[in-house]
Amino acid sequence: MIDNGGSGAVEVLPADDTLTLAKGGSRVPWPRLVALWLDSGFSPRTREAYGRSVAEWTRACEAWGIHPLDARRPHVDRWARDLEADGQASTTISRKLSSVASVYSYALDEGQIETNPAARARRPKTTDRHQAPGMSREEARTFLAAAEADGPRTAALMGLLLRNGLRVSEAIGLDVADMGFERGHRVLRLVGKGAKAATVVLSPATAHEIDRYLDGRDDGPIFATSTGKRLDRAAVWKQVRMLGRRAGLPQTRLSPHSLRATAVTLLLDSGASLRDAQDFARHADPRTTRGYDRARGNLDRHGTYALSAFLGE
Repeated sequence: MIDNGGSGAVEVLPADDTLTLAKGGSRVPWPRLVALWLDSGFSPRTREAYGRSVAEWTRACEAWGIHPLDARRPHVDRWARDLEADGQASTTISRKLSSVASVYSYALDEGQIETNPAARARRPKTTDRHQAPGMSREEARTFLAAAEADGPRTAALMGLLLRNGLRVSEAIGLDVADMGFERGHRVLRLVGKGAKAATVVLSPATAHEIDRYLDGRDDGPIFATSTGKRLDRAAVWKQVRMLGRRAGLPQTRLSPHSLRATAVTLLLDSGASLRDAQDFARHADPRTTRGYDRARGNLDRHGTYALSAFLGE
């Protein structure tokens, strides 16, 4: 096990460390190399996700009886096929392959290998339509009503996840000190994915729920347990599933990320521009936001009609 910087231990299985490179140089033990790579500038959440993927890859190498630094592209391709055979989503497989390619890129830079076996590995084709199950407008209203009925903390948290589309790690990482005002708006200041600072505007309903929940408390984490500790991801997952059942929603795999997917999808459904939706979701690439647009195949919205009207035809 290795320490991943405060977000929990990441498992990296040991490998045979006695082998040396063909060119005769000594090499860093695999667990140590992975630890150095994870500590090379990733955020805690990224370290956790990348660490899990590389641990899974390491186990596959162990099962095949090869040292990870001796792996070649056919081994990576075989792993990808095995993941597909297990029924894993194409986006999940691509993310795992990216993690493995990243650690090998680091090993290449450090002179531990001569080629990156994952650099040109076959990646599964992915759809540009988002796969997380979201909610319709009426389902979202029912879900928020169930959250309000459950209590102030639940209402405030689900308001942030659904009305603001926050990632669960962002929401539970907030402190009371992160709340403030800017040009007349109630805002939250947070550090999001990729360690990027962001200012998030609160809707009046969510701001009211947070104030009601805090009840004058002015320090510590916004979302805390009865003992004052910060609420964790597992508790949020359970709350989301519980609220989904209470709301009578048909989805069987509703998750915190489903609420983010719902937020972006409904914003686009409301007529918001792709640019505004991208800013709302804090997506670096507009194609990511585009994947949430349920109406993009609607022929009624085809650009030729707007162009013809502009030309006065």
